[in-house]
Amino acid sequence: MADSDSRAGERYATRPILDWCIDVHAAHDDALARAFATPADVPAIMVGPSEGQLLALLCRLARVHRAVEIGTLVGYSALHIARALPPDGHLWSIEFEPRHAALARANLAAAGLGGKVSVLEGAGVDVLPSLEAHGPFDAVFIDADKVSYAHYGRWAMANLRPGGVVLGDNAYLFGELLDDSPRGRAMREFHQIVAASCDSVCIPTPDGLVLGIKR
Repeated sequence: MADSDSRAGERYATRPILDWCIDVHAAHDDALARAFATPADVPAIMVGPSEGQLLALLCRLARVHRAVEIGTLVGYSALHIARALPPDGHLWSIEFEPRHAALARANLAAAGLGGKVSVLEGAGVDVLPSLEAHGPFDAVFIDADKVSYAHYGRWAMANLRPGGVVLGDNAYLFGELLDDSPRGRAMREFHQIVAASCDSVCIPTPDGLVLGIKR
């Protein structure tokens, strides 16, 4: 149910409430804690614990075997996704920064998932064509350079199986979604691409998470 305040946009998720829910539903083990604790020279821009757990649960619900992630950072979301895959599943994850990719490989190896995830270095727009022979894929998770989201959305629609899942983080674009800027236009086009080919919703996480199931 909703009351008049929540219908108007009021949120009841205070920091103490969020922390309590994370402790109950999305607490870190040692491997997740390691991947979440970035070095000082690496930006802490990965998804939050609840969003990471949501990725894993959605992949399990969709029975994902083969997945692509665009934007590895140091492997936190990749760890969540990889754990949701069956023993013969595989995740291909793309990271632009070589140092971040090396940290991700180390974190995934420490979690016992090094053989289940291929961390590929380079720009997403350049690396994605090399993955097409492994498709069609069951899931594509996008959390990379925002100005390329429309390109990533088109690639996902072309390379997902029917019933496959596309997920796009930062769908509110840090409050800039409606701006007349290259990033704003690209993110709006991403929303529209997903909506045109999927049954979809934008989940109201802190910065929005688009979820689409390809028709």
